[in-house]
Amino acid sequence: MTTAKQIMSTTPLTVSPETLVQDFAKRIEENHQCGAAVVDSEGNLVGVATESDLIDQHKRLHLPTVVTLFDSVLTFGAHKMDDQIKKMMGATVADIMSSDVITVEENTPLEEVATIMAEKRKHFIPVLKEGKLTGVIDRAHVIQGIVKEG
Repeated sequence: MTTAKQIMSTTPLTVSPETLVQDFAKRIEENHQCGAAVVDSEGNLVGVATESDLIDQHKRLHLPTVVTLFDSVLTFGAHKMDDQIKKMMGATVADIMSSDVITVEENTPLEEVATIMAEKRKHFIPVLKEGKLTGVIDRAHVIQGIVKEG
C-alpha cells in the first residue's frame, strides 16, 4: 500500500502570510510548484496558497443574482462577492490563501489522498507528522503513486 510519505515532496515550498502576492507568484514559478504551504513565524501551518489563488485574482467578478418578488429584493451570492473582492484585491499571501486546510498524515494511504482530492477539490495537500509540516502532495504526486502501484 502506497502512503503519503512515499509520494510527497519532502522539500515543500513555504511562504509567510506577509509574503507579497507577486513574490509568491515568482517563487512558485521559479520552483516549478503549484502552490506553497503558508507558515507563521513559529513554522506552524496556517494555510495554503496555490496557482488557483493567483488565477482567482485575475478572473471576472461574479455579481450576485438579484430577484424582485412582491416588493421585496432577494439577493443570492452576495456573501461570496466579499470573499472574491478580498482575493482579487489581495496584496499579500494572507489575502489570497485558503485557511481551511485539509491535511493528511505521512501514513495516509494513496487512495485516501486521491479521495480527498476528488471529493473535496483540494489539489495541494500538506502532509504532517505530529502536527509539523513534513511535505506536500499535489496531483502530480498522486499520479506518480498510481503509476508505481500499476
